[in-house]
Amino acid sequence: MERFMKSNLDIAMFGHKRIPSREGGIEIVVEELCTRMVNKGNRVTCYNRAGHHVSGAEYDTKAAKEYKGIRLKKVPTIEKKGLAAVSSSFFAAIFAALGHYNVVHIHAEGPAFFCWIPKLFRKKVIVTVHGLDWSREKWKSGFGSKFIRQGERNAVKYADEIIVLSKGVQDYFEKTYERKTCFIPNGIERAAVRQPKLITEKFGLKKNSYILFLGRLVPEKGIRYLIEAFKAVETDKKLVIAGGASDTADFEQELKNLAGTDKRIIFTGFVQGGVLEELYSNAYLYTLPSDLEGMPLSLLEAMSYGNCCLTSDIPECAEVVEDKAFLFKKSDKNDLRKKLQDACDHPEKVKKMKLEAADFICQKYNWDDTVKQTLQIYMK
Repeated sequence: MERFMKSNLDIAMFGHKRIPSREGGIEIVVEELCTRMVNKGNRVTCYNRAGHHVSGAEYDTKAAKEYKGIRLKKVPTIEKKGLAAVSSSFFAAIFAALGHYNVVHIHAEGPAFFCWIPKLFRKKVIVTVHGLDWSREKWKSGFGSKFIRQGERNAVKYADEIIVLSKGVQDYFEKTYERKTCFIPNGIERAAVRQPKLITEKFGLKKNSYILFLGRLVPEKGIRYLIEAFKAVETDKKLVIAGGASDTADFEQELKNLAGTDKRIIFTGFVQGGVLEELYSNAYLYTLPSDLEGMPLSLLEAMSYGNCCLTSDIPECAEVVEDKAFLFKKSDKNDLRKKLQDACDHPEKVKKMKLEAADFICQKYNWDDTVKQTLQIYMK
């Protein structure tokens, strides 16, 4: 099989927004996969959306035709809510179908709607389901919900292989469609811890002075009851909510209204680069109170920095952390408040989790293993 690992495959990828970018977990996964596949001698083309960064034009990166050996091609995109993913995926599917590719790898259920197009041209089609997107609050009704549901069904019908990131989603496809899938989790690398400088200048934050949430500001992340629970916690630590809105400006304002006059709660907006690294490096506690996840890459990242984590007990989080983090009952604001208070009152428990986190997560998940298994799927 090692012979295949160094073969010269032509691979097309779409379903992400843009790389290089941290607009979401999918973009991070696509970049990690593609850079490593290129290093193994494969030719990889990523079809990027046109338009602006989801958190605002000020975060746009300079357009390029190549990044770390990955060929970047921009596809026409209708920049309207609900149409950006549909339009860009449609054009990417056409270009991938007409290109000289051995494999077309599609990310997420919505873009998988168009997986039949490259199949018509006898391409090998792989779909990675990063999560059951139709269950997210913003897609629970209307055209978006129907489109994503049909994308899931098209993946089942047309894809040569479906990759899933959690055992729960694997069970779902088995029970719902009697379809076998390949479980290949995301990877992570040990992070370099940084001293607080930028976050002190910008937000007045020092090491161990805050509890961190980092992710997109969307309802399924559980941020509403995180704020409600934290407001009832007796602590001088701050709650830092770091992340940008993704078609959810109204929800962001709702969260700020919910925080009210509690000056301990800080909204940083979208963060990247040194600020992001410093936030991970110096948190007292990282929390991910999600109701719904695929495989939470931010949780892997937080642990790779040696963070003590507190997450909801949904299987997608519990599978990742095992006994190396604190769990609370999903959607239970009172249980979350108790666990937050206990963590603030018992720094010795937090310290113990911190000492074990990075070694545990970096031994459990590895990007090189993820890429090797993915290439094996391509050649299967």
